[in-house]
Amino acid sequence: MIYNFMLRVLLPAAFILFLVVPHARANDKLILLLDWFINPDHAPLFVAEEMGYFAQRQLEVEMIAPADPNDPPKLVAAGKADIAVSYQPQLHVQVAAGLPLTRFGTLVATPLNTLLVLKDGPVKTIADLKGRKVGFSVGGFEDALLRAMLARHGLTLADITLVNVNFSLSPALLAGQVDAVIGAYRNFELNQMAIEGYEGRAFYVEEEGVPSYDELILVANPEHMDREVLRRFLDALEDGVRYLVNHPEVSWELFIRGREELNDELNRRAWRDTLPRFALRPAALDRARYMRFAQFMQQQGLIPDTLSIEEYATVLE
Repeated sequence: MIYNFMLRVLLPAAFILFLVVPHARANDKLILLLDWFINPDHAPLFVAEEMGYFAQRQLEVEMIAPADPNDPPKLVAAGKADIAVSYQPQLHVQVAAGLPLTRFGTLVATPLNTLLVLKDGPVKTIADLKGRKVGFSVGGFEDALLRAMLARHGLTLADITLVNVNFSLSPALLAGQVDAVIGAYRNFELNQMAIEGYEGRAFYVEEEGVPSYDELILVANPEHMDREVLRRFLDALEDGVRYLVNHPEVSWELFIRGREELNDELNRRAWRDTLPRFALRPAALDRARYMRFAQFMQQQGLIPDTLSIEEYATVLE
């Protein structure tokens, strides 16, 4: 009798407790493909991971460096990964080609690209490139950058000789194979040269006729993306950026934890120079800025039309 009475009293109470007590939520898993091998450009992502900001938002983020840097956006478009770190110029080209991609966040909010020369060399201004050799790694966008920069100084691509140096930009410059290189990153090649005892002079693309753009962005497939999950991802990333800016030395230790191969002079210098270039508001989108750059891409013949921004960028509310 007492047993039956207890069942009648306790079971409804237990059922009510079941309804009101929140259950532990399983983490949402995201596969994030980096654009290249791990380097200081990716610092906020790894700080967010090491500080537990992803876990605090019930996220489990697997970050993978690609075997081929051209693959990440294509794999995301094919539904093989959730997020790719990519480049704004590449996004315009790929969406114009029909890939289902959209930019939903920004990692590095300024160009890193430069036209690089030796400081004590013969090229003091861009006009001095007339009749000289310029090295490049990847045709297309780098040609467009160079064309725009030369035009400000009364030159065209016909006034120079382009030399494909593959990815040996600073070595080709130091060896005298070329007089300048386009596509050198201000946070890496300049430091690489300085470590070897050479001082470089960088001409910044956004000061020489090229509209400013985001160097590194985050892209997803709009047909498959979970906006609520990706919004939590961006919130965690913003926490990572904030901590990184406020505590750069501690963040460096977090970044190299378990990655001792990154603990060298080049990465330390690149860390310092990349710090002010991270997007403090990764979710923010400057629509006018994106449209200006799209118009530049069209004028340079890299895309056929300037699509409406809704076709390649979104803001997660």
